Amino acid sequence: MPRRLRPTAEIHPDAILVGDPGRAMALAQVLTEQPKMANHARGLWGYSGTTAAGRGLTVQATGIGGPSAALVLSDLAELGVERAVRVGTCAAIDPKFRPGDLVWVRAARPWSADRPGAGTPARPDKALSERLRAELGEEAQAGRVASVDFLHPSPDPAHSIPAGDVADMQTAALFTAGERLGIALAAVLIVEPLSDEALLERASLASRAAARSLTL
Repeated sequence: MPRRLRPTAEIHPDAILVGDPGRAMALAQVLTEQPKMANHARGLWGYSGTTAAGRGLTVQATGIGGPSAALVLSDLAELGVERAVRVGTCAAIDPKFRPGDLVWVRAARPWSADRPGAGTPARPDKALSERLRAELGEEAQAGRVASVDFLHPSPDPAHSIPAGDVADMQTAALFTAGERLGIALAAVLIVEPLSDEALLERASLASRAAARSLTL
């Protein structure tokens, strides 16, 4: 029995992962017909439903930060998830990335405030990631992620700027955990800040592409 998730509906082999529980609910309504809540334990809302193409899909919240995301992914692996795409948010480091841009993640490196740049880059599953890139098309730019253990930009002037195009808090952990668990992982991130309405619009576009990329 998983230690964190307590499923009350079927968990499908294909999953969309988002940090925010409210966004998980909103995207489940966008991606599936009559989604059922599959988990509410620990506030990690998850939903399962059937896409318009007739495929089962789970949309699961992972919480904040790498440790939470990796633990949720471990439970999902135990429940039968085989492929997943993270649809998350990030902050721009490179000024060429602007709010609302979609970032197709080609690598993610853990970045610690105490030991900057100490982590080894983690990479997505090649086949799934290439399918995601094809589905996103010109909507997304390729980028390198610094997965930080503090919100970027840090208020502490002693913290160095992470090396990467954008920063988030969990993609590197998910890639690393996915490889260990045998789950194919890919990721697309949305550059913030955005209004709630604009963020949902971009997340809906990204998640539709993600759902299509999960189709084998």
